Amino acid sequence: MNIPARCCSGYLSDIGETRPHPPGDFAAWMEIFLAGEWHMFDPRNKKPRFARILIARGRDAADVPLNQTFGQNTLTEFNVWTDELA
Repeated sequence: MNIPARCCSGYLSDIGETRPHPPGDFAAWMEIFLAGEWHMFDPRNKKPRFARILIARGRDAADVPLNQTFGQNTLTEFNVWTDELA
């Protein structure tokens, strides 16, 4: 189809979700260039989610891994906080 596209990874927060909302999580989505601007598409969610925190953009998933390590490592804790601004 010759439509420019790019792979995105980031954090999908729970902002804007009705309670009890699902917890936020890391996610991947795509952006497609149509009509002179980039549009975000996420085929894995059943409804639009607006509170995305973009971490990386690239050509494919190899360009934007959520985690890339070399050698032995142990992740003991990882927390992400999101707050809605007025």
